[in-house]
Amino acid sequence: MGFIDADAHVDETEETWTYVLPSEERYRPVLLDPPGVGGFKAGQGNHHKLLVTAGNTRLQRYHGHSGTTDESRELRDVPARLRHMDELGVEVQVIYPSALLYPTQPRPEVETTVYGAYNRWLADKTSGTGGRLRWAYIPPVLSMDKAVAELEWAKENGACAVFKKGVEYDRAASHPYFYPLYAEAERLDLPICFHTSPHTYVSDIGETVPFLHLTPISAFMSLAGDGVPQIFPRLRWGFIEAGVSWVPYALKEIRRTAKQERDFDSTFVKANRFYVAADTEDELPPLVDRYGGADWLMMATDYGHLLRELPAHQVVVDRAQRDEIPPDVVDRIVSGNARELYAL
Repeated sequence: MGFIDADAHVDETEETWTYVLPSEERYRPVLLDPPGVGGFKAGQGNHHKLLVTAGNTRLQRYHGHSGTTDESRELRDVPARLRHMDELGVEVQVIYPSALLYPTQPRPEVETTVYGAYNRWLADKTSGTGGRLRWAYIPPVLSMDKAVAELEWAKENGACAVFKKGVEYDRAASHPYFYPLYAEAERLDLPICFHTSPHTYVSDIGETVPFLHLTPISAFMSLAGDGVPQIFPRLRWGFIEAGVSWVPYALKEIRRTAKQERDFDSTFVKANRFYVAADTEDELPPLVDRYGGADWLMMATDYGHLLRELPAHQVVVDRAQRDEIPPDVVDRIVSGNARELYAL
């Protein structure tokens, strides 16, 4: 059995927005290619387009530096993507968005239009892959009844997770506003996964978005600190693309601010059904030895975004061959734990 890639990406394209419903056409996102030689450049100097959604403008970042082809990243050539997965030893990828990691507009009608089109597009593009390309459903949380009602459809059409921002419209992950979504996800055996994303819908025309990687940490701390996993005792939670080096700090802060005595031994993370995706720069042995990481660590390639993470799973396998991590623990990190989180 191959590796499970806990975090891969697609780049949204003009085709994505053809899935906007006719009744919602006025909110259809528009991709603009700025004039001038080389277009708009930021970050690593790549040519970026602009995504305009109901007046909100941000970069549609081009990821040509990622070691992947445009056709694979945009799902224009799904067989090519599957072949690349074979080369990497990856059996299943779980797909998260790119542009839609960022909020659109704080308007329910815009959110349902944009997220609905994306979800339908991804369901369609992954439908013929025999389960090798799975995806995270994006819920329009400003229309909670609709978000909850669509979950069953999403699961039936290949979704294996719910993508959630760690802070959303000024509400922490533990806010009771999100409980209906959590309850339905628990019923359907779909995990709630917090991927790095900003908590605001401001435009992104600069180099970076401040605090982008802090929102999964915020979610981890608010959920554990407020006892939300105990309210939903079968629901699993993922924390994606923030690395794992922050886990000891988060546990220290939860312990410090806890309102009652709790067990903070090496089983705490697993007991809360938390799973955290590592990257190749993380020091895994201390997390395995002191914090029970064998039960909750996962690996992810960030496919389509970062070249250096493409061989992430093999890096961990190589560490086992150097006796840095026991082989059975490596199997859990590169495959078993992600299978548990996503119920693959």
